[in-house]
Amino acid sequence: MSPKLKTLLDYGPLVVFLAVFLLYRNETVTLWGQGYPGLILATLVFVPLTVAANWILWARTGTLSVMQLVTLAVVVVFGGLTIWLNDPRFIKMKPTLIYLIFAALLATGVALRRNWLAAAMGEALPLSPEGWRILTMRLIWFCLSLAVLNEAIWRTQSDTTWVVFKTVGLILLTLGFFAANAPLFARHSTAEDSRPGAG
Repeated sequence: MSPKLKTLLDYGPLVVFLAVFLLYRNETVTLWGQGYPGLILATLVFVPLTVAANWILWARTGTLSVMQLVTLAVVVVFGGLTIWLNDPRFIKMKPTLIYLIFAALLATGVALRRNWLAAAMGEALPLSPEGWRILTMRLIWFCLSLAVLNEAIWRTQSDTTWVVFKTVGLILLTLGFFAANAPLFARHSTAEDSRPGAG
């Protein structure tokens, strides 16, 4: 799959979600006899787009990662509840649940002495076992922090602030997390060990 298509499938639904919300955040749109505020309308568009993006990804690659499957399931369930009950609290809680699930999965892997993060990212990021252990522990705390932060923002801030946080803030924070761990990647990289004649 081309990088451009992969990026479109990963971030396209989020971009559309943000655009629809910003266009209709101060309006109520009537559909099927029911009035939907901007955030609900954006969710109504976001859920099927996310399903379609994951279907295309599966059709082109033949596989979906555990992270993608978990995210898809939570989007469908919590997005569906948001639309069905016309209640934005469910979509706002979605990131919290996703990050708690990821933290729990990573913590379970650590407890079982299984390197699940390496299994998911090893090809893109070759690290030593110690490097993966350190990164896993840091990522557990990072996910827990994002879950707490999401709860604090959606419960205390406006819908606009939360949507910008969800669509832009979380991506920037994640990029910042991995950038901050660049010294760890360099220190524990095994990329050179895999070269012919290395060692």
